[in-house]
Amino acid sequence: MRNFILPGSKKVHFKKILLINFIIGSLHGHSVAQQAPATYPKITGYVGILHPLVTYSKEEPHYNFDGAYTVGMPTGINIWKSAKIGFSMEFVPLIRATNGTSKMNNFLFHPGALFGLGRGFTLATRAAFETSGRYGFTPVLNKIVKKGQSSSFFIAVPVPVRFGNDLPTTAAIGFQFGMIF
Repeated sequence: MRNFILPGSKKVHFKKILLINFIIGSLHGHSVAQQAPATYPKITGYVGILHPLVTYSKEEPHYNFDGAYTVGMPTGINIWKSAKIGFSMEFVPLIRATNGTSKMNNFLFHPGALFGLGRGFTLATRAAFETSGRYGFTPVLNKIVKKGQSSSFFIAVPVPVRFGNDLPTTAAIGFQFGMIF
């Protein structure tokens, strides 16, 4: 092993120098530079994939993938008034696949208010209007998981509650992921 003699010190192993450089380089890579404060109003768009997981009603629970598969493709625009409050419009075509065929069986218009909770979390409180004749509301907890300069990736847990169209009231849980730009 090669040793180096630094001025005013004892012998230093090459591995130790590499370790110190690695630690300093790692810390430097994770340091946060000062960024200019965001200006408001701020407009962002997003796209994602929505997977309903389970729907509850007065009958037994219905699970996605149990006889059929439903997937949504949310697309929306967020208008932030400040870091704490904003407005969002979301449009979600829902595709259902069963018995070897698929079709768009529902379209959801989802306007609502956004509440910035800090640390990358947002609560969206959305009204829901579906072409299936159902309506209701959907609280959504959203978390930014990877922040970039021009886009970020998020995960979200929507909890849709629906009424109407001579069907029982339902509450569901879903999983959503996507990109904000």
